[in-house]
Amino acid sequence: MDALKERILQEGKNLGRGILKIDSFLNHQIDALLMEQVGVYIAAAFRQTQPTRILTAEVSGIIPATMTAKAMGNLPVVYARKHKPITMQEPVYVDQAPSHTKGGQVMLMVSPEFLFAGDRVLIVDDFLASGRTIDALARIVQNSGATLVGIAAVVEKTFEEGRAALLHWGVPIVSAAMITDMTEGKIVVD
Repeated sequence: MDALKERILQEGKNLGRGILKIDSFLNHQIDALLMEQVGVYIAAAFRQTQPTRILTAEVSGIIPATMTAKAMGNLPVVYARKHKPITMQEPVYVDQAPSHTKGGQVMLMVSPEFLFAGDRVLIVDDFLASGRTIDALARIVQNSGATLVGIAAVVEKTFEEGRAALLHWGVPIVSAAMITDMTEGKIVVD
């Protein structure tokens, strides 16, 4: 996706330790038109898998997941919460994943009210890096009895090898932009 790649190169900041700051259009401030284009791109890649629901992690995955859902005909979007609100009744589907930007582990929780055994689930997230957050989401899908049909990311950092960590799920994996190198302060987009 050329528009996304250009924005990464123009506005992205390499903060070191593999952290890419793209707060000006995704992770803090949202460029709705660009995210709509990302959603159309992801929807086109997965239309044949016929998802019935999209799953993401809060917070930064919500916008690209929603735009993908809209482009696919208004599918429901469920986001795994990191903090359990009092309105979320037990039991819940729960798994944990490390947070690269927050440091430490985060819990991901989804209410069974919104994820069903008959669902065909597409996971959409902002980043694919180590793959551990997406892997935790996939385990939640598996534990619900639903079928995982695909994995999508807005940005993939290929040098962190997360794609390889997710291949065991046996589903298509698509990224709108791929970062191949962030050494010595640079950002190389493929």
